[in-house]
Amino acid sequence: MSESLATVSYLGATILFILCLGGLSHPETSRRGNLYGVIGMTIAVLATVFGPRVGGAGYAWIIAAMVVGAGIGVYAARTVQMTQMPELVALMHSLVGLAAMLVGFANYIDPAASAQMVGAEKTIHEIEIYVGILIGAVTFSGSVIAFGKLSGKISGNPLLLPARHWINLVGLLVVIWFGREFINAHSVSDGMLPLVVMTVIALLFGIHMVMAIGGADMPVVVSMLNSYSGWAAAATGFMLSNDLLIVTGALVGSSGAILSYIMCAAMNRHFISVIAGGFGTTGGTPAAAGAQPAGEVVAITAPDTAELLREARNVIIVPGYGMAVAQAQHTVYEITRLLREKGVNVRFGIHPVAGRMPGHMNVLLAEAKVPYDIVQEMDELNDDFPQTDVAMIIGANDIVNPGAQDDPNSPIAGMPVLEVWKAKTSIVMKRSMASGYAGVDNPLFYKDNNRMLFGDAKKMLDEVLASLKS
Repeated sequence: MSESLATVSYLGATILFILCLGGLSHPETSRRGNLYGVIGMTIAVLATVFGPRVGGAGYAWIIAAMVVGAGIGVYAARTVQMTQMPELVALMHSLVGLAAMLVGFANYIDPAASAQMVGAEKTIHEIEIYVGILIGAVTFSGSVIAFGKLSGKISGNPLLLPARHWINLVGLLVVIWFGREFINAHSVSDGMLPLVVMTVIALLFGIHMVMAIGGADMPVVVSMLNSYSGWAAAATGFMLSNDLLIVTGALVGSSGAILSYIMCAAMNRHFISVIAGGFGTTGGTPAAAGAQPAGEVVAITAPDTAELLREARNVIIVPGYGMAVAQAQHTVYEITRLLREKGVNVRFGIHPVAGRMPGHMNVLLAEAKVPYDIVQEMDELNDDFPQTDVAMIIGANDIVNPGAQDDPNSPIAGMPVLEVWKAKTSIVMKRSMASGYAGVDNPLFYKDNNRMLFGDAKKMLDEVLASLKS
């Protein structure tokens, strides 16, 4: 394939990637967006493999790598549950960071990569290598820790080291100093030491950064690492002088940054405060700050819940991570279908940070064939709760906490929440009275119009469905 044809192919792939991002912005067009992305990536891979830079024995290595990668991808697609998608996404981000690191070291060692470069051109190329490995290392180690937290292998509690900000500052200064040494190195062997030291510091920084972030901020972390992986890919593109990698990396990096901003706005958090860490535990105990709720909870049975739903005219269902863990989305769909057939107006309220990653609940509901038009964002239906007969909360906690509005001392004060307590009756489905992922107790449980349906969400919803059918 000629250089000009490869360039045209890259341009077409770039356009398809942009259309892919546009399609993924709405559930109804997400399938088409995915198709654009698949076609674009296929074109990009073929243009690269058959382009002018690859030839001879290189094909055997590339084909072998593609077979192995495709095999792993197919296995993951067939075996990973929807509840495991957040940690899978984090793991995929780590691979992008690892690839950026390996490409950076290979590009620096390869004598042909910079043989014709002198002066300012050589310096710029070395800066690209240094920055690319730096971003890749932070992305790799941070994503591995995020995977551990999301999968439960590492505690979601924030690890707050003494003087952690000073530690980060010192690490940054050391990285800058070694960057100077790297650029001024007279040979590959001289430059390898500062490059390795920087890589170790970057890996430790990625670990420290994500370990310091609490469980409640994990949706932001996922989108943040998505952005980092994009910038790592863009840095790799500069190293390899590959326009497609630069453009697509910038697309992923900028979209991830925008998504991180949206997540932070949804939690009334500043991005810097998320990076600083400290918010969110998984201990299931109330946070120290904030007023403690008082009152008694009123339990309800599955048949009584079914009766309330049967008599209601307007129902809003608020799903949370508990629904994902219980794999209850299909039963939720059956209940929804049955109620709609009886003339009940059923809608779903989705908080931007519900679940463990952006769009987690939307994906689960789409998998269960819930109609897109009844799945609405928080801002679209928050004003409708006063006219709602039943608000049903399935495994959600922090996103329906009235303490965010009523208690200025609460750790989540000011966070936008779904105002389910304004409905005529709210029903909270939980296994126990434990607090949510942020470790903040919920005054909603003690409201006069609230009822608690204790037990596994799937089991309880099956009972509600059976009662509705009878």
